[in-house]
Amino acid sequence: MSPRLPRPRSVPSHSTRFPTAVREARTPSLRGAHGPATPELALPVHVLDRITAKGTPVTRLAGWRFLIRCGDQAVAAAETMLTPDGWAFSHFFEGPYIASTERALRQTETLAQSYQPRLLSVPGLYMLTLWLHGDCAADGAAGHLAAPDLLVPLAPAPPGIAAHRPHRVAELLPVLTLRSTPAPLMGSPA
Repeated sequence: MSPRLPRPRSVPSHSTRFPTAVREARTPSLRGAHGPATPELALPVHVLDRITAKGTPVTRLAGWRFLIRCGDQAVAAAETMLTPDGWAFSHFFEGPYIASTERALRQTETLAQSYQPRLLSVPGLYMLTLWLHGDCAADGAAGHLAAPDLLVPLAPAPPGIAAHRPHRVAELLPVLTLRSTPAPLMGSPA
């Protein structure tokens, strides 16, 4: 990956258990993989829980996502969750977000500024974005969306939101707020 995308500092340390977990994974792409499967680029996964009345996004760390590479491409991903014993791999999966994440990361290589990559899930819109945080030295497990940070919606994106187009948080947040707010009921109850 590009030197513009430093590895987050607080990555869970499960490297000794990961190769066994990958061999035991039951996704079709990992079962059919030729050669070794290696975890790469641990990305913290944050969830957008809500947007306050003042427009402040409230996020929380939900886990870490590792892209699993076989040869020259990512074929699956592994996610972790926090358990009483620390971080542990919870599941393996594949699907369109794997290739979309790789594409978005490649896009960032052309940006003039350095960013720390994270993922931001917006459950109310069934949306996942690559969150490019402007402070590369920050702890990837902590922090808040900052107005100058970039969000790159991953494909498939919700209708009306272009995938793979970088948006400043200050630009996209009002759209997310409007889209995730339920419409008021019309008329009076009968």
